[in-house]
Amino acid sequence: MLGKIIEETARFIWEKRPWLVLTGAGVSTESGIPDFRSPGSGLWENYDPMEILSTRILWHKPQIFYQVGFPILMGFKNAQPNPAHQVLALWEQKGIVKAVVTQNIDSLHFKAGSRRVLEIHGHLRTGHCQSCRQTYPIEVIEEKVKQKDIPPHCSCGGIIRPDVVLFGDMLPPSFTEAEKLSHQFPLLVVGSSLQVSPANFLPAHAPFLVIVNLSSTPFDARADYLIRGKAGEVLTRINEIIEKLSLKDPNGDG
Repeated sequence: MLGKIIEETARFIWEKRPWLVLTGAGVSTESGIPDFRSPGSGLWENYDPMEILSTRILWHKPQIFYQVGFPILMGFKNAQPNPAHQVLALWEQKGIVKAVVTQNIDSLHFKAGSRRVLEIHGHLRTGHCQSCRQTYPIEVIEEKVKQKDIPPHCSCGGIIRPDVVLFGDMLPPSFTEAEKLSHQFPLLVVGSSLQVSPANFLPAHAPFLVIVNLSSTPFDARADYLIRGKAGEVLTRINEIIEKLSLKDPNGDG
């Protein structure tokens, strides 16, 4: 039964291309990055992320932010892309994917070769001074924290923070772009339980919807196709079918 659904989904993705893709933590778990919510394996089972990774803690209790939250975030830095990231990068090259909207901050889509990536929750490549806006490589922030400069200070005396979206922050302009694209293109959701706002508003706009996720989402009933499974395994199987379809029908005309 799963094989039939995967084949039908592959045909649907090929026929309705190009797609906007929304990815969540489930895409990166296969790269060794635990997610926020899985029972027994959630990254924050021992902490409340809405507390530790909040602007309130960053500003008023920076010691907690940099001693607890920051080291956990930096554990993402050495992760490598998995087949899900690689398939999506390949699909962008082939015109099947228009852009990737990601809730992840691990930069794995870029590492895999995707070029149009809208990181609506920011990233861990850089940080900036909140006073003069000077940009710093994340390695500089790491070294300052290691040297007990907490919170890290800019040469101007201002405080440096990583370029991730914390609880209490406004979303970056990339979300506005993502919202605009979600009205124009079908949406493929991969590895997201669609629990986090406002990213979970995007499926409501899409003309067509495909969801690939291990657990249920609030939009399952609305999806044109729904596949329960691991992102890398499912996308690899879909891609194998699309490869065959592209050989038979390179222009998608028949």
